Amino acid sequence: MDKPLQLLDESFSRVLAIVAHPDDLEYGTAAAVARWTAQGKQVVYCLATSGEAGIDGIEPERCGPLREAEERAGAALVGVDTVEFLGYPDGVLEYGLDLRRDVARVVRRHKPDAVITGNHHETWSPGVYNQADHIALGRAVIDGVRDAANRWVFRELADEGLAPWRASQILVPWSPVATHAVDVTETFDAGVSSLRAHSEYLRGLGGSDAMSDPEEFLAALARPVGASIDTRYGVAMEVITSD
Repeated sequence: MDKPLQLLDESFSRVLAIVAHPDDLEYGTAAAVARWTAQGKQVVYCLATSGEAGIDGIEPERCGPLREAEERAGAALVGVDTVEFLGYPDGVLEYGLDLRRDVARVVRRHKPDAVITGNHHETWSPGVYNQADHIALGRAVIDGVRDAANRWVFRELADEGLAPWRASQILVPWSPVATHAVDVTETFDAGVSSLRAHSEYLRGLGGSDAMSDPEEFLAALARPVGASIDTRYGVAMEVITSD
């Protein structure tokens, strides 16, 4: 049995989620987003790619706009009305200065208290390897958040009118070294609905893929939150301070 996790301190008011693909947030994080927006927190989504290489049966030129539309629909179901795309090519994201600069730019522009990103580790669990885009983007976010606070890094951002900004923490849902969690018992169904909005992507997976059943897959991810707390569903989080 998994060790119970500590409840996350949710005293932040502005959240910026930066991930690699459409559906990355819906696979396990959207229920936490629904909780936060219901509390009045501001949440913005920023996606590095449009996920155009994600459906085998649909060519990228048609797939990209389709998946952007699905992402916006899924975001709206959990109270997010600002969804931005950075335009990087799907499947071949590379860690580097361009990506770090774009992360720093969006952090300075939106001024979040907390930043969410995807799993930056090599694996999800022993023997379950992570995807290259997730790793590259996650590591660029960790560094780009730090860059956003340093006036001497990417000085051209100041010329764009973007002053340094320090986010207090980076949250990494479903990290293999998670220590905290968000209780999403009351917003679990909203998270399922958000993932179901990615209908073409789910259809492309085929019914035999475990990830094609939103409710079953998300329920299997659930983690206990505090031994003395009556919690059915929790979103596990790695917490990184941005100093």
